[in-house]
Amino acid sequence: MTTVREASLAVLRSHGITTIFGNPGSTELPMFRDFPDDFRYVLGLQESVAVGAADGYAQGTGRAALVNLHSAAGVGHGLGNVFTAFRNRTPLVLVAGQQARSLLVGEPFLFAERPAEFPEPYVKYSREPARALDVPATLARAIHVATTPPCGPVLISVPVDDWDQEATPVPAHTVAGTVAGDPDVLGDLAARLAAARAPALVVGGEVDRDGAFDDVVALAERHAARVYVAPMSPRCGFPERHRLFGGFLPAAHDGIRAALDAHDLVLVLGSPVFPFHTEGAVPGDTAVPEATELVQLTEDPAHAAWTPVGTSVVTGVRHGVRALLAGPPPPERPLPAPGPRAERVAAGGGVITEELLLQTLADLRPADSVVVEEAPATRGPMHAHLPFDRAGSFYTCASGGLGHGLPAAVGMALARAERVVALIGDGSAMYGIQALWSAAQLGVPLTIVVVHNARYRALDQFAEHFGITKPVGTALPGLDFVALAAGQGVAGVRVEHPDELEPALADALASPAPVVLDVIVA
Repeated sequence: MTTVREASLAVLRSHGITTIFGNPGSTELPMFRDFPDDFRYVLGLQESVAVGAADGYAQGTGRAALVNLHSAAGVGHGLGNVFTAFRNRTPLVLVAGQQARSLLVGEPFLFAERPAEFPEPYVKYSREPARALDVPATLARAIHVATTPPCGPVLISVPVDDWDQEATPVPAHTVAGTVAGDPDVLGDLAARLAAARAPALVVGGEVDRDGAFDDVVALAERHAARVYVAPMSPRCGFPERHRLFGGFLPAAHDGIRAALDAHDLVLVLGSPVFPFHTEGAVPGDTAVPEATELVQLTEDPAHAAWTPVGTSVVTGVRHGVRALLAGPPPPERPLPAPGPRAERVAAGGGVITEELLLQTLADLRPADSVVVEEAPATRGPMHAHLPFDRAGSFYTCASGGLGHGLPAAVGMALARAERVVALIGDGSAMYGIQALWSAAQLGVPLTIVVVHNARYRALDQFAEHFGITKPVGTALPGLDFVALAAGQGVAGVRVEHPDELEPALADALASPAPVVLDVIVA
C-alpha cells in the first residue's frame, strides 16, 4: 500500500524539493514518520523564522521551498513573512497541520477553522483537500501554481490522520513555459524606443528573477538610455557603477516626476508603476510627466491592470527585452550625463557612521558575495556607498515588513556557495533573532552586520514627513547582540570605534561559521 505520506514525498522529490523548513507540532508529526535519508529538515525556533529562511532558500536556489507550519497558530506566526514572500514573488509551498478529520465536527484543541481562508489574499492557492487520498495531487497542483509566473506562496491544510491513509501515486506532470508578450506589440514598442529622443529604463525585481540582467544592460547600452532602479525594488537589476546608471527612484511622486522629466519615453521593466510610500500633493498624480510616454513590461497581469497611465505589456521581462533587442537600430544618441557618485568618507570623530560602515563593507566583501538587507534607515547610505553590479547579488523584502532579512540570510547561505552578508538594523534583527540559532546549527558561513543605532531610526525619519517632532516608541536601549548571539551558539563582536571596524569585518568575512558584528553607529 502507498500511503499519503509516501505519495506526497514522491511528489516533492520529483520537483527537487528535499529541504523542508518548519517547526513541527503534534498535528504534523505523522508527516515525518520514517523520514527519508535524502530529505533534510531545517528547524526554525518560530514559524516566521522558518518562512523567512525558506524564502531566502527559494530565492537562492531558484526553486520552490516547502514550509511545515503548526496548525492555525503556526500559520498565524508565519503570516508576516508569508506576506513578504507574496510581495517578493517567492514560490513557497506551505503545508499546515490540521486536527484529525473525525474531530472536525466539533472544535477540538489546535483546530484550524476555515484554514484555506486564513492566509488569503497573500497566497495564490489555498486548499484543505476533501479526502485524504487527494492530498498528493493537491500538493502537486500547489507546487505548479507556486512556480508559475508570477510566482508566490500557496498553502495546503492536511488533517493529522491523512498521512497514513492509502493514496494513489501522482503521475509525472511538468508545467513549462514563460509569459510571452504579443510580438506585434513588442515590435511596435521596439520602433518607438528606437525613435525616442531621450529614453530611460526603470528596472524592478522581475529583471533579476527572470534572468534578464545582462539583456537589460545590452538594451540600455544599445539605446544610450539612463537606467533607474524602481522604488522599493527588492533585487539588483542593473550594475550600479555602470556609466548609464542614474540612481534610485524614491517612493514619492515629486522625486519620481523630477527624475523622469528629461525623458520622452520611459520603459518600466518588471516593476509596479509605482509603489508609493506617501501621498502626492495632487490627488490622482501618476508621477509620470505629461510629456513622457510610459511603457511597462511585466509578467504580472495584476500589476499591469493598476498601472494608471501609458501602455502595459504582459510578458516575461527577458522575453520582452530580447524582442526589443531584435528591433530596429536606434540613431546614435549622446550619452546622458553621468549619474551622481558619492565621495569617499574618512574615519574621524571617534564614531562609526553608517556611511563609513557601508564603505568599509564595500571595500572588504568578496566580489562574488551576496548581501541580504533589512536596514530601512540605512538604505540611503547603502545606495551611495555599497554598490551592486551583478545579478543575484542583492536581496531585500518587497513588502516593508520587518523580520524577513535575518532568517532569509540564513536560507540564502544554505542555498548559495558564495559568502552571504546579512545587513540588518537592530530593530529589524529583533523580529527574527531566533534565526541565529538556526545559523549556528547549520554552520553556515554567514556574516551578520547589525547596524546598531538603538532606535527605529526609519520611523524617526518618517515622523518628520508628518511634522512629528517627538515620535513615541522608537527608542531601543539596552540591546546586546553579542550576548544574544552567544546564547544561541554564534560568535559575536561589538565594534564601537572606527579603528576596530576594518579588522573585525575582515575576520568575520573570512570565518567559516556564522559571526555577528554588533556595530554601534552614530
